[in-house]
Amino acid sequence: MKAALLYLLLALVILPAAAQSKTTDALEKKFDNSMAFYFYKNTLRMLNQQENKEFDELIRNIEKLKFLIIDKGEGRFAPSDYKKLLSDYRAENYEAIVTSRMDGRNFDIYLNDTGHTPATVVLVNDSTSLFVLDMIGSLDVTKAGALFSAIDGSSEIGKKIKDFTEHKDTKKKSKGIHID
Repeated sequence: MKAALLYLLLALVILPAAAQSKTTDALEKKFDNSMAFYFYKNTLRMLNQQENKEFDELIRNIEKLKFLIIDKGEGRFAPSDYKKLLSDYRAENYEAIVTSRMDGRNFDIYLNDTGHTPATVVLVNDSTSLFVLDMIGSLDVTKAGALFSAIDGSSEIGKKIKDFTEHKDTKKKSKGIHID
């Protein structure tokens, strides 16, 4: 039953939603090999297949989330691009609040609390991919990795992510997967 709901959600796809950050939007447009998923509070709750109260608490203050994946293969995304990306977020009034490294991945968390609703960007950067969680709302930064793991670990979304990151031919990836 729960798997059927995820299939239904993936089938309801594809009206692109506006990015929370102009930088994230520009990043998606610049790299045609990107893949984007859009989540709202109710669909984030559906990822919680084990009905984990901690996960519900984690997503409590997230109104909307864009999950963008960039394949860095063949030199498409250089270290200088990542430095520019961080600079672009800072230019949009995002502040770096956490920078860490774990299991060969860099985690950078940026917060913009200048508007009515805070905006948070979580960047997960490794040698093959860049993952961007761009959200309207906030989360406990000490648990940002748990949110990334939950999205990555969801059976349907995780499979699409794995297929995307392992896909090496030149076909253009489908873009703008919208889950409402």
